[in-house]
Amino acid sequence: MIERMALNTEGKDYVVGDLHGEYDRLMSALEALEFNTVVDRLFAVGDLIDRGPSSMQCLALMDNPWFFSVRGNHEAMAVNALKGRMWNNWQENGGRWVLKENPPDVSRVLNQAWQAMPLAYEIEVSGGRRVGIVHANPPARWSELDDMTEEVETRLLWSRRRHKTGDTTPVEGIDAVIVGHTVVGSPMMLGNVRYIDTGAYHTRRLTVEPLDQVLACL
Repeated sequence: MIERMALNTEGKDYVVGDLHGEYDRLMSALEALEFNTVVDRLFAVGDLIDRGPSSMQCLALMDNPWFFSVRGNHEAMAVNALKGRMWNNWQENGGRWVLKENPPDVSRVLNQAWQAMPLAYEIEVSGGRRVGIVHANPPARWSELDDMTEEVETRLLWSRRRHKTGDTTPVEGIDAVIVGHTVVGSPMMLGNVRYIDTGAYHTRRLTVEPLDQVLACL
């Protein structure tokens, strides 16, 4: 459940924080960056859905060859809810948009997106360096992702331990890791882990950064 991506030799790579249905805000940000859908790539930290106004449009981004996302805990809640589990939990955490949609359409689009989402990306950037992306909390050693246990998966989707404890210990075996899940006032570093969820659905601030910029913050 880790997908490795080669260096983008034709264009630029960007990463975006938790979208939570803020499709129009993303499109405005990409326009401002002069994002080129032919050669550029955009990686998301998960949580494309819930809370904001356009969850279905954000899920449909997965149909584009330039857009990539890891799984987030909100996608996990939605998948489980539509299978009859965690329904109330999902509804209490932003899932009420589904009540205005056709459930079979939501299930189809969600499942297609879910199957295309790994739990982690490892992306080659300039200079032979590598940047990882997970939704919530990375493991202490990047190599743990090659033996994906249920405990590791839960940590990737749900944990806030590093942020809560202010842990600055670098993740071993990777140059930098980018995460979302935990809302921060502005992008911040803890060791070699960068937090970029700036709470777009309520702050109206959506963070989109070039991958190379993350390494410049180390």
